[in-house]
Amino acid sequence: MASLSPLTGALGHRRAAHLLRRTSFNFTKTKVDQMASQTASQALASLLQLNPLKLDQPIYKDLQTQGSAIQTWLLPLPGTPQADQPAEDFVLRRWIMDWWCHEAIQDTGMGHKMTFFFHQFFQTTANSARNSNFFDYLQLLRWGAFGNFKKLAYKMVTDNNMLLYLNNTQNNKINPNENFAREFLELFTIGKGPQIAPGDYTNYTEEDIVQAARVLTGFRSRLNRDVIDPETGIPRGDAQVNQHVTENKTFSSKFNTTITGANTYAGMWTELQAFVDMVFAKPETAKNLCRRLYHFFVSRNITTEIENDIIVPLSNTLVSNNFEIKPVLQQLLASQHFYDADDSNNADEIIGGMIKSPLELNYQTMTFFGMPIPDPMVNTAAYFQVFDRGMLQRAFANANLPLFFAADVAGYPAYYQEPDFSHQWFNSSTIIARYKMGEMFLTGILTGTNNQPLGTKLNIANWLKNSGVISDPSDSQVLVEELLMYLLPEEVDTDRFNYFHIQVFLDNLPPSDWTYEWENYLTTNDPTEVTLALERLIKAILYSPEYQTF
Repeated sequence: MASLSPLTGALGHRRAAHLLRRTSFNFTKTKVDQMASQTASQALASLLQLNPLKLDQPIYKDLQTQGSAIQTWLLPLPGTPQADQPAEDFVLRRWIMDWWCHEAIQDTGMGHKMTFFFHQFFQTTANSARNSNFFDYLQLLRWGAFGNFKKLAYKMVTDNNMLLYLNNTQNNKINPNENFAREFLELFTIGKGPQIAPGDYTNYTEEDIVQAARVLTGFRSRLNRDVIDPETGIPRGDAQVNQHVTENKTFSSKFNTTITGANTYAGMWTELQAFVDMVFAKPETAKNLCRRLYHFFVSRNITTEIENDIIVPLSNTLVSNNFEIKPVLQQLLASQHFYDADDSNNADEIIGGMIKSPLELNYQTMTFFGMPIPDPMVNTAAYFQVFDRGMLQRAFANANLPLFFAADVAGYPAYYQEPDFSHQWFNSSTIIARYKMGEMFLTGILTGTNNQPLGTKLNIANWLKNSGVISDPSDSQVLVEELLMYLLPEEVDTDRFNYFHIQVFLDNLPPSDWTYEWENYLTTNDPTEVTLALERLIKAILYSPEYQTF
């Protein structure tokens, strides 16, 4: 039976690595070893928190102009005209995305993982509004990452990026626009459920969408960021009474509620809160979020057993904690079920059961091997090459993750599209980008270019000598065992180990040859021979089916 009972005892290496792979983009041997001696709850204490940002805001530098200054305050202060910014929106937007990517890879907790979860949940695109509004959207997601789901949903209604993305700026009392209302119910909160009849779904009706759109009339974007949310301190949109439907809104028997229409500014906010309260009073709203969390962190398969034993109790936890997200994450990620320890076969379902997204695949590789992360304030050109040219354009977009530019409001298909879910990350259109990763990292050259630098490089011999990750690099057996132990989700059998060790790494030569070459490298500091063997091994591991999973 699937169980949310807490896992007891120290995690051990295998489960600690599983927890870190699923919850953070930053994966290191040091962190795994630290968590291996802790209980699940102790390990989660260091993960379930917002770590300080390295840079509070993005930077900007005109890379075409020699000696141009770095702008450390990219975004205008609230109320400052957009024209005062140092470049066009489409240029600065790239630097905001680079900034998020730079922060995500250095976040040793799961703050950025949760920010990304809520991004694909409350989907907008980076070009929905001005670049500063996109930054505010990211800040709102960060604010809500471990906070209150109900509050986040309420505040998302007046996020400037969202208001434009889903056309609520066109929703007025003369010509109501139902787009935002539809997605708020279908994707952001309660979900449709199976269709019962034309215009009638399990959880709401088409008429409910009409009434919800009437509630949302008159909420408008403020692109100059001159209205600040008093709780978050983040710029938001505002209410315009003269564009609002002031009549009462009567919902179907699915909700059995009439919301009193507002004819004042304060009343519009009260009416919006009443609408959100109505939707969140339905148990299905909590269940819908918990299913999405389960798909994101645990597995694509929600059977009747999982629904009854995992989703329903998690949703009860969410409701009983007034929609605070952290208790739900704590319960799920510390459970026996998350570690596949709630049945007799603990190696068949969860651990290694999902395909890594391009974010996990690239970032966990870079952090495990300690690849240098360029300081944007010191080496801005390399920083831009790594995160814009390397990650956003090649590693992510070419592998079916056009980060912050999902094709539609449903988000990235691998997180919602049944029955494949994460398996969509690995297919004929993505395999080249995934398999070019090792080559790009080892050569330090951007794929598909005429030797343009990536901005960072994995010097594998130097890493092995100086990182301390491998206890005895001169012993080929130990070297391969320890690499596989950390890089693959499950222990390989003897035949698979011999493939990596004897065929790939040693090239069918005796282990003593590797020991000789390693000691010669330490003496001469000439890495030529050891690099050949190490690069064969690293590429084989990174290209392996096992490494694609987590």
